[in-house]
Amino acid sequence: MKLEICSFSGYKIYPAKGKTYVRLDSRVSLENRPNECPWSCVTFKFINGKAESYFLQRLNPRKIRWTVIYRRLNKKGVTEEVAKKRTRRTVKHERAIVGASWDAIRAKRNQKPDARAAARQAAVAKSKEAKKAAAAAKKSSGPAQGAKVSKQQAKGFAPKAAATSR
Repeated sequence: MKLEICSFSGYKIYPAKGKTYVRLDSRVSLENRPNECPWSCVTFKFINGKAESYFLQRLNPRKIRWTVIYRRLNKKGVTEEVAKKRTRRTVKHERAIVGASWDAIRAKRNQKPDARAAARQAAVAKSKEAKKAAAAAKKSSGPAQGAKVSKQQAKGFAPKAAATSR
């Protein structure tokens, strides 16, 4: 079974289907081919009258959306032919953090949850004690308890003038 290709649209033309258009060109070609007719003939195959009509109107098949040429140029309907897109797999790296080696991090991660909680409680208690000690040191080294000094007085500003009544 011989399939033809439409001269305009590019679709396949099955046997006993389509139209043939023969154009006679007025070029004499007796010198090259003496056994053929003196008029050169050009044949075009079309799938239907619509394709033939558009061809005779000299329309460009690249600009007509239903033709195969247009679809190839504008990459329509080629999703099946495209190979499956490759995805990148994320690679996990285990690295040390600044200030802690990888062995220390792994040891901390492998601890039991109750041991971790106990260490956390001890750290919280230690920080509370340090805060209390700092507050006590600040209290003892501060100014005398009886006299209150404002910020401006501490910096050495002159006292405000007392308001007088008239």
